[in-house]
Amino acid sequence: MAAEAVRRTPGGRRDRTHLLYLMVIAAVIAGIIVGFAAPKFAIELKPIGTGFVNLIKMMITPIIFCTIVLGVGSVAKAAKVGAVGGLALGYFLVMSTVALAIGLVVGNVVHPGAGMHLTAALKQAGHAQAATGKAEGGVDFLLGSIPDTLLSAFTSGQVLQTLLIALLTGFAVQSMGRAGAPILRGVEHLQRLVFRILSIVLWAAPVGAFGAIAAVVGATGVDALKSLAEVMIAFYVTCGLFVFVVLGAVLWLTARINIFALLRYLAREFLLIFSTSSSDTALPRLIAKMEHLGVDRSVVGITVPTGYSFNLDGTAIYLTMASLFIASATGAPMSIGQQIGLLLFMVVASKGAAGVTGAGLATLAGGLQAHRPDLVDGVGLIVGIDRFMSEARAVTNFAGNAVATVVIGTWTKEFDRDRAQAVLAGRFPFDETTLLDDEPPAETGTLPTPAPAGDTAAPVRAGA
Repeated sequence: MAAEAVRRTPGGRRDRTHLLYLMVIAAVIAGIIVGFAAPKFAIELKPIGTGFVNLIKMMITPIIFCTIVLGVGSVAKAAKVGAVGGLALGYFLVMSTVALAIGLVVGNVVHPGAGMHLTAALKQAGHAQAATGKAEGGVDFLLGSIPDTLLSAFTSGQVLQTLLIALLTGFAVQSMGRAGAPILRGVEHLQRLVFRILSIVLWAAPVGAFGAIAAVVGATGVDALKSLAEVMIAFYVTCGLFVFVVLGAVLWLTARINIFALLRYLAREFLLIFSTSSSDTALPRLIAKMEHLGVDRSVVGITVPTGYSFNLDGTAIYLTMASLFIASATGAPMSIGQQIGLLLFMVVASKGAAGVTGAGLATLAGGLQAHRPDLVDGVGLIVGIDRFMSEARAVTNFAGNAVATVVIGTWTKEFDRDRAQAVLAGRFPFDETTLLDDEPPAETGTLPTPAPAGDTAAPVRAGA
């Protein structure tokens, strides 16, 4: 029966999506082989990976809009939304600071970059990235979150603009009372349509993963990995420590949920992120899976989209470790006082990483340009391996937002722990076909049990 539950969705349909992710693994391996065997050809495959990521990104705006409108519109009191948002922002600030501090500690222990030398080409690469990643001021950042028109938020691709319009719509529907119920039902039907489109798009994941991995291996090769292996390994180890030790402790102390169980539940999303090097590709699935796990829709709708802009733990670790690496490589190591100043500066700089083209690398260059201009030349040293480090950044950012959603849900008493335990134990599998539950979320302490095809699932106690 357990094996049958895995092979079938909660609605009784046979689940074939496990084949999709086996195909993704095979595509990644094939991409690596092609990248080494035919580098020039592999580089030309980059548009395939870019095209798949763009397909996923086109779904993010409507999914965020529907999720937030349904979450806010169904809340009885507007004050609850403000409480969730305030807790989330406070949590994001603390965890980003912790991530930056861990990056500084490991960087001071390992001292990556010592003995390396800059070339004229690398200096030019560093200044090119600095020009791309100039930090925005606070006023520009706030003004940039306001769309030009009500509808332009849906075409700009800016998460914060979509968040603003969705919040305003949700509050407006909420204030309409019963008259807003038909609107919520319409948005709910739209959400189901959008998730169904997403489930279709995801079948292109193997092709996208093959193109993305082949291109980066073909462009970088083995030499860059050999010369910069130390900083890469140190960065990956640091991200692992942060996820398994820091986030694991926070998750267990707050919600009594095992971090390994949560990460296993999100395994397919991590594979998708690793193969595309972008956590954006898994954002819609994270929203759906957190609701399925037992976090209230209103908490998920606010925490996840906000976290994608403000809770970038992996990027925070990257910024501090990369800065220390560049300082050592250029022969200009920082004092402890300078490192603390850099930490405080990067707390702010990391919040803008999601909105900058080139993300971590451009933000690093822009931050150094403002804080330590003499180190900008060294950014060219890390350009060669940045693409490989971006996978760890994206995976860590994603894990941080998943944990944050459960933690905020627990603090606001909008997290059904009994349901979560049953989901993580595999007794209530996620519907990979629709990405949504067929039935409304169960009341606390109860959940529907998936039945074989043709049967009706009967509600039982979670501990049964």
